[in-house]
Amino acid sequence: MRIDDRMQAAFNDQINAELYSAYLYYAMAAYFEGIDLAGMANWMKIQAQEELMHVAKFFDFVNARDGRVVLAAVAEPPAEWASAQAAFAAAYEHEQIVTGRIDDLVTLAEELKDRASLAFLQWFVAEQVEEEASVKRIADQLALLEGAPHGLFMIDRELASRTVPASPAGSSPA
Repeated sequence: MRIDDRMQAAFNDQINAELYSAYLYYAMAAYFEGIDLAGMANWMKIQAQEELMHVAKFFDFVNARDGRVVLAAVAEPPAEWASAQAAFAAAYEHEQIVTGRIDDLVTLAEELKDRASLAFLQWFVAEQVEEEASVKRIADQLALLEGAPHGLFMIDRELASRTVPASPAGSSPA
């Protein structure tokens, strides 16, 4: 069954939001590279790659439902933050906004009685719990380091070990 026009438009908006998320995390990676925090830059680059995976999931789902993906311009993200902690706090705030967007998509799918979209969105609901918790943990740790800069380098070293997660088997949206 073809995707409802309102759901298609909402998913196209979400594709743009996910592209912005990737753009934002790449901007944060560039910021961290510029202040010689390569581990934090690595963490943000991998976060950007995850956001692009989200784009692909929405893109494929819309096409599988006989819809049409329409790409729009992506807004320019900030380029500077006051500190590493401020950047991760901004990332946490951004993930909360994304969670709200996913919740709005679920509400629309419920209103339209679009069970296929509801089932598809459940992965994103669970993913946002993980996304928020992950970035909040780092932001909270960085907030605790105020006045103890040596801890910043310990966290940076830890974040350097993050790798791109493998796609779970059977995670295809179609």
